[in-house]
Amino acid sequence: MSSVSFGKFNPDVDCQLDDGDTAWVSVSTILVLCMAGALAFFEAGLSRKKETLTIFSQIWVGLSLLAVCWILFGYTLVFGPSQGGFIGGLDYLAFVNVDFDKCSQHALTIPHASFACFQMMFACITPLLMTGAFAERLKWKSYIIMVVLWEILVYYPCAHIIWGGGFLSHQPLDTLDFAGGIVIHVSSGIAALVCALVFGKRKDFDVHHGEPHPSNIPLAAIGAALLWMGWFGFNAGSALSSSGVAVVAIVNTHAAACVSTIVWMFMYWIQNKKPSMVSILNGSIAGMAGVTPASGYISVHSALVLGFVLGAFSYLSIYLLKHKLKIDDALDVSSVHGVTGLIGSIAIGFCASLKINPNGADGVFYGNGWQLVAQIVGVAFVLFWSGTVTFILALTIRFLNNKWPIFLVSTKDEEEDGLDGLEFAEISAYEETVSPEALKLLLEELEKKRIRHMKSLIETQQEQILIQQKHRRTLLRERTNIHSNDNISESDKPVLSSYGSVNNL
Repeated sequence: MSSVSFGKFNPDVDCQLDDGDTAWVSVSTILVLCMAGALAFFEAGLSRKKETLTIFSQIWVGLSLLAVCWILFGYTLVFGPSQGGFIGGLDYLAFVNVDFDKCSQHALTIPHASFACFQMMFACITPLLMTGAFAERLKWKSYIIMVVLWEILVYYPCAHIIWGGGFLSHQPLDTLDFAGGIVIHVSSGIAALVCALVFGKRKDFDVHHGEPHPSNIPLAAIGAALLWMGWFGFNAGSALSSSGVAVVAIVNTHAAACVSTIVWMFMYWIQNKKPSMVSILNGSIAGMAGVTPASGYISVHSALVLGFVLGAFSYLSIYLLKHKLKIDDALDVSSVHGVTGLIGSIAIGFCASLKINPNGADGVFYGNGWQLVAQIVGVAFVLFWSGTVTFILALTIRFLNNKWPIFLVSTKDEEEDGLDGLEFAEISAYEETVSPEALKLLLEELEKKRIRHMKSLIETQQEQILIQQKHRRTLLRERTNIHSNDNISESDKPVLSSYGSVNNL
């Protein structure tokens, strides 16, 4: 965070609220919120059809649940007064003392509540990134447990330690992370890798080489496009002001994303003789994720070089982890987010410049080798902490599933049905994915409609028969009357004599 002021906690700092800064951070908050929906589009499009509802619902419910946690206790644990440099105090419990007309020491030109809401979006989206790693394996019960406990035990401490006044947010080890490369991408990336290892491979991993055919590539492209747009709020909003640093973050984000996209396209093209739309999308996301921690500290020329490195190493990482080591990270979160976040965070130690951001630091290329040490220590700590806690959580879920198989997809039949079919009482977005309960309800409803239709048809036919019978009776009466008139008695008829006169018989 560019304008964060750390050191001894002081809630009564002098500040001058700026309408322009407040407006930009508010817009950025909305942009980052939209990234959650974009993430759902992106992941659902790259997954199989039978997981569509699961992915959308996991992200939607996760966003809502984690936002409530943030308001109640998350914000104060991250940005409250530091307790031993590891976690925040309870001064802002349930948003108490979070003012709408005063700033906080973490952002001096915007309201405290604006800063808290912007940070809420980061806290919500971080655990959701992991959904792409354990796609098709983690059921609802374990998903809720996983994301909430991970948020509390991993994200809150890491965010406080690096952003909230913890022991890595000030000298002697002042680890820089402009918009979440370490706090968000490294932490979720290593967690994704651990989950993939602990939960194991999908049953048909070897059949598809870990990459089953995506259900809807255009939907994934829409998600990637919205993510690209939202990432400007993600990175540039972290300047916490409508300043030159925000502009630098926008330019660097775009530059690195474009270079990484091109690198992925050509690497896949060379390897497979044809380009791939999925690889193009992944290349864009890898570039944006990797430049995130450095976006507000480095020059655009450094961002271009960094984009090339990010694209090459993230592509090779997938080849190593998925195709050589056979690790089933379904949507390659560990490579596209974790590896890139790590590279971008270390790059700060080389390329950061005080000329770009006076609130940052110089790196090795500008005469400050210590910053590289600070970056390595920050990355190493988050890798260790997130990896260890995630391993304990994932192993616990797997152990419980061995006793009560209700936490993970455990059988071939369950995997073939898909989580949509297993856990939703409604028809999926695709007709072939229907849960047994939903199918039963559907058949019952169709039977009711059939019976109602048959009754209506029978009643209509009966009415038509009655009408026809009535019409026949009417015709019969008319014919009878006509026949009666044609057979009048001869005594009532006049008779002509042979002489032409009329005689009555």
